[in-house]
Amino acid sequence: MAATVTKSNPVRLRSFCFLRSMFHFKNILESTCLFVALCVLMGHSLAEEQEFVEDFLKREFSLAKPYRGLGFSSSSQWDLMGTAMVTPDYVRLTPDLQSRQGAVWSRIPFSLRDWELKVQFKIHGQGKKNLNGDGLAFWLTKDRMQNGPVFGNMNHFVGLGIFVDTYPNADKGHDRTQPGTQRAFPFISVMLGNGTLSYDHDFDGRPTELGGCTAMTRNAIYDTFLLVRYSKNRLTLMVDVDGRQEWKDCADITGLRLPMGYFFGASSATGDLSDNHDIISMKLYQLTVKRAPEEEEEEEVTIPSVDNMEQFHVDVQEEGMSGLQFFFTLLFSIMGLGVLAVVGLMVYGRWKENRRKRFY
Repeated sequence: MAATVTKSNPVRLRSFCFLRSMFHFKNILESTCLFVALCVLMGHSLAEEQEFVEDFLKREFSLAKPYRGLGFSSSSQWDLMGTAMVTPDYVRLTPDLQSRQGAVWSRIPFSLRDWELKVQFKIHGQGKKNLNGDGLAFWLTKDRMQNGPVFGNMNHFVGLGIFVDTYPNADKGHDRTQPGTQRAFPFISVMLGNGTLSYDHDFDGRPTELGGCTAMTRNAIYDTFLLVRYSKNRLTLMVDVDGRQEWKDCADITGLRLPMGYFFGASSATGDLSDNHDIISMKLYQLTVKRAPEEEEEEEVTIPSVDNMEQFHVDVQEEGMSGLQFFFTLLFSIMGLGVLAVVGLMVYGRWKENRRKRFY
């Protein structure tokens, strides 16, 4: 009986080991199949995501290498103006020379409701800090190809302007009279023009500024990337100046309304001070956004506007009088009072004398 039991154990053990190995092999096979399936799905998902980005890139509104026929070919979607010139690596709006203006403008009117613009640019030159200028601007405006004083474009424009200002024109005294208004340059700001508003260079556009941020874009190690997103009447602006591929918030403006049919562009200007202003790429994407029925039935916008414009106004205080100005003002005031007193005494004396003569 004992021998029988002893002989049966190896058979059971071999059967158990075989079943265990089969179960283990089955698990490995299932795991392998699951892993392969996940890899295929992930790869397919990534491919669909990449395809999605490509599908919504609007090439007719985008400017990128190799810039074939830019400004010269009838098939080009962009025009050059002023000192703008094309190289294999960038479109230079203005060189590092005084009194230059240059621009590049889209030929096709823009008609998307929700969009995103990614710009890659570079500002560099030989001038030292605060001895360079003036900056560049990105536009979505009613008029195109117009020279002017606002970074190479017309003043009293109609549409959207985003300014990369590299030189502080405002007197530093204005910053000191207003706590919390000091800012470092270069400074990126947003303005909405309706045809009547004027960009004030003397105060770096602060009276009409909707938002902005400091961004050390000049002579940076890396190219500067700017992202402008417009969706559901909201404009957000983000920048990347550190080459980390991380966006930093710059401005967020709600209640902003832009009409259709405007033109994209970029312009730059130099004055007594100068810099190289280079556009490397401008890529525009159409955004797919879910909208409620009431949002779909919004009225057509004919004039650019923004809700509660008053909240964006910055009151610029007048600079206080210097000591010398105060001295002369006080001196002339005293002299004026003295003259008035002498004249008054003379008139009073003559009146008194005439009155005395009446009694004789």
